[in-house]
Amino acid sequence: MRITTGYCFILGLLILFACFFVAVLQEGREAKSITTVLEEEISIDTISIAQNSYMYDKNMDLISEIRSEENRRYIRYNDIPEKVLQAFLATEDRFFYEHEGVDISAVFRAVITNSKAGNIEEGASTITQQVVRNLFLTQEQTYNRKLSEVLYAYQMEQTYSKDKILELYINTTYYQNGIYGFETASRTYFGKTSQQLSLAETAFLAAIPANPSHYDPLHHKENTLLRQQWILTKMEEAGVISKAEQEEASQESISVSYTKPRDLYPDYVVYIENELKELIASREGFTRRIKQANDEEREFVKKQLARRVKDVLKSGIHIETALDPSIQKQVIDRTDTYLNKWHVQGAAVVIDHTTHQIKAMSGGANYQKYDFQRAFQAYRQPGSAIKPLLVFGPYLDQTGKEVNSLVSTARFCHNGYCPSNAGRSFYGSVSLSHAFAKSYNTAAIRLFSETGVDTSFGYLEKFGFSKIQHGDYQYPAALGGFTYGMTPLEMTKAYTVYSNAGKYTIPRGILRVTDSKGNVIYEWKENTQKVWSPETNDKLRTMMRRVLTEGTGKRANIPNQHVGGKTGTTNNSRDFWFLGYNDRYTTGVWIGQDNPSSLARLHSAHPHLTLWKEIVTDLPQ
Repeated sequence: MRITTGYCFILGLLILFACFFVAVLQEGREAKSITTVLEEEISIDTISIAQNSYMYDKNMDLISEIRSEENRRYIRYNDIPEKVLQAFLATEDRFFYEHEGVDISAVFRAVITNSKAGNIEEGASTITQQVVRNLFLTQEQTYNRKLSEVLYAYQMEQTYSKDKILELYINTTYYQNGIYGFETASRTYFGKTSQQLSLAETAFLAAIPANPSHYDPLHHKENTLLRQQWILTKMEEAGVISKAEQEEASQESISVSYTKPRDLYPDYVVYIENELKELIASREGFTRRIKQANDEEREFVKKQLARRVKDVLKSGIHIETALDPSIQKQVIDRTDTYLNKWHVQGAAVVIDHTTHQIKAMSGGANYQKYDFQRAFQAYRQPGSAIKPLLVFGPYLDQTGKEVNSLVSTARFCHNGYCPSNAGRSFYGSVSLSHAFAKSYNTAAIRLFSETGVDTSFGYLEKFGFSKIQHGDYQYPAALGGFTYGMTPLEMTKAYTVYSNAGKYTIPRGILRVTDSKGNVIYEWKENTQKVWSPETNDKLRTMMRRVLTEGTGKRANIPNQHVGGKTGTTNNSRDFWFLGYNDRYTTGVWIGQDNPSSLARLHSAHPHLTLWKEIVTDLPQ
């Protein structure tokens, strides 16, 4: 019995040993190095740093700095001045190029100091650890956060070069007053690039990140200067500057001149931000998805688009535009002067129709950034300004009639709709050119009827008016009666067809969008389509010229310039329009009130003609 029990016991031990051995082998096969574990648990392969984006005019001069949540102008390692690097290496991490993310000797010193103090007094963080804290962790002073910081720092050193880590450090440190990165601090506090800083100014800025609120250069400059002296001493001790350089820099007077981010021409800049959204939507498929979606899905896609635009702007893009600063200043000066004088609102747009580029615009009197921008956000009834696009252009193209062909101005009714002419008069049969110049409504509605509603709107659709509804396909549209109407920008764009032989290319403000390295990431594809024949277009130009020589736009005529255009006035004089062209530019003007009301008091002043002429007369040829 004892022998049997003994054998059973031994057998049980063997089975347990075998199980243990198998488990050990299995564990051995599954054992991972610390590097492997860190790679799996700590992902730092992709680093996204919010940066400012930049907008430029046609001369590539900066007109607007679009700030992200963190005001940051990113600078690449090769562009960082040597004295900037040395200032931080000498004071923050002298052995940066020797350790692997953690300075063990500094850690021991910190442990001893903190043990004596009973709390965290000294951090001993390397530059790598500070980068980790800025990018992945918080600023809380706990041992748990410190351990995470060490692990992240080790993994970062295995993933990135020392130079790249230094680049990240220079760009992620905080400089108080919403400023991130050394280059941003340099341009904000001194109004110049980091390359232009003196040694004293460099040390002054390098003092701030140690305790941004304590060393705030705007409110505690004396503290900043004290640490600046300490930094200069450390740089001299490290041998990166000479004693003479240290003494000279210590004596240099520091003058802080806070510089706000550049932000010019708000009327145009706000529009470009909107056009950027359209460009991204077009190039990345959002436009198609929005058109195909139902109401609920459409809102979801629009939110996705908004997030995408936000991410693109945070990536530090460069937006090159067609803005002509001299024309923009002229347009703003004229519109502000006259709109304030007349106590009205309005908008004006100037397009170079030879290049299809939007050169300038006014969003309204005394426009402030992100106010209601009337040039592209105000949808108003176009009045008779729609006639050459919807009535006369399609009629001439369909019939081939000449401008001297006759049309009756007698009373015309359709299903109870009986429009009248201004003054409720009738003028018998007149030439098409005369009817156009005098803007006779009865003649226009008669031509519209002959061409056909659907045929006429087929031409209008080519201009891409964004708020035309199916319910607009009715007779009142021939005289400018729409559900929502058109914006001044949309109308001015459409009028460029008359200066391009009947072909329409959508004018744009954005030339191209590049990343921080100069690679083109977005660009409009030019889309040109024929609207009507060159012969039809020539007839329309003849008629539009007559508007200024003997028709409703005589007050806008400019001696020694070949100009043409069309007026538009809505019921009760709520809206005044004039859209026209000279040899190079197509210009549109709208005048009204944000809450539509009669402007009959201004009728004799012809405000739309006056403002248009004031703008166009001085445009460069």
